[in-house]
Amino acid sequence: MSKRDFDPIHPGEVLLEEFLRPMGISQYRLARDISVPQRRISEITQGKRSITADTALRLGRYFGMEAQFWLNLQSRYDLLRAEEKLDNRLDKEVRPRAA
Repeated sequence: MSKRDFDPIHPGEVLLEEFLRPMGISQYRLARDISVPQRRISEITQGKRSITADTALRLGRYFGMEAQFWLNLQSRYDLLRAEEKLDNRLDKEVRPRAA
């Protein structure tokens, strides 16, 4: 596994820095407009909660984009975190299937 010089970016950071702040949208307003608890948006932007399919669909509809964008961000983040967690254990614990 290769070591990165940076931590994976949580999708909540993308939501906050690339969407909410530049567009002048508060977390409260977003939560209200997509009909979810404000706590959900707060926890996502703090990196404490994942973006689920339900939330991705709502964000996609709200911002006029594909829900898959949000799910891809979450999947990539989860994969990078898992790689960090497993580090070199995969080489020791998993033997590739012989062709």
